[in-house]
Amino acid sequence: MRSLNPAVQFDRTKFKELILFVCGSCEPSRLGAVKLHKILYLADMLRFAFEGRAITGSVYIKREFGPTSQHLLGALRELQREDAIRVGACIYFRFRKATYLPTREPDLSIFTEDEIALVRDVVDFVANQNTAKTISEFSHSRAWEMAEFGAEIPYHTAFALFPSEVSDEAIEWAASVSGEVEAERSQRPAVDHESFADFRSRMQADR
Repeated sequence: MRSLNPAVQFDRTKFKELILFVCGSCEPSRLGAVKLHKILYLADMLRFAFEGRAITGSVYIKREFGPTSQHLLGALRELQREDAIRVGACIYFRFRKATYLPTREPDLSIFTEDEIALVRDVVDFVANQNTAKTISEFSHSRAWEMAEFGAEIPYHTAFALFPSEVSDEAIEWAASVSGEVEAERSQRPAVDHESFADFRSRMQADR
């Protein structure tokens, strides 16, 4: 499938290291497949909205329970073959839930400090302050609604996560230059948030 985000290049190495970082940052009981997908999605999309580039560039698909990473299963298999992570399952409130146990530390040298700070905030919000059900409801945002079921979610829809702050013109601009956004970034960010916590409070207030 040809990506809808030609300027956003997928970085498999960063993606795999990000998985290890996320899984190592959560209590095993607080992280399953649903939450892992949502953490990766929010981290990439918010970084794109803030800075004009994603952290990993993974492709995200619209599914019933929210956005899912097209690359997650393959990356987990690679990490298992490398003995970098153990993937299992447990019964949680009568439901089967995936478990992830990294067996080595992630290489954080390939991330910026801002990227790590953003991921930490997203992990805390998704894993510690939500259940799989509530984070699925939260991820059913206007950005998610802009794609068809089973279709790729374009990165420019990240700007729709900020409905109270981004004009229609800004979203139209993002769509029109999505193929050039990494090559020629705007001098001013399309959204003006100082932190993930600021975004989160405004997003929740808008719901």
